[in-house]
Amino acid sequence: MADIARIDKWLWAARIFKTRSIAVDAIKNGRVTINGVQVKPSHTIKVGEVVHVKKPPITYSFKVLKTIEQRVGAKLLPEIYENVTDKKQYELLEMSRISGFVNRARGTGRPTKKDRRALDAFVDPALFGFDDEEAWDDDDLEDEKE
Repeated sequence: MADIARIDKWLWAARIFKTRSIAVDAIKNGRVTINGVQVKPSHTIKVGEVVHVKKPPITYSFKVLKTIEQRVGAKLLPEIYENVTDKKQYELLEMSRISGFVNRARGTGRPTKKDRRALDAFVDPALFGFDDEEAWDDDDLEDEKE
């Protein structure tokens, strides 16, 4: 067992990221720091270092207890790292869950019927003059074309 490990392999082996390529992308995009310093995927970590992982909307912090490069079962994770994430980060996560569809991410699918009704109530068509009593007739349309 080595006392050091590559950060990309450790993030994958510790089950912080689902695949190693996702871990590498996160590191390259600056979402992973060690003791506040951005690193490369090949950076070696040591026991005792604190790894910060930004997964919007919060930043997780993990203290390395054991360096591994082979994926382990979920039951063994307490031996691998200690979650030292600040409690305020979890409050931020809960607030984002409560906000619901307001900050809906692009590509997350269609809104539910409940979401649509809430949007309809928020954007009342009467505010935009759609309920005006004057209706357009064919003469008005011809006048605008000229």
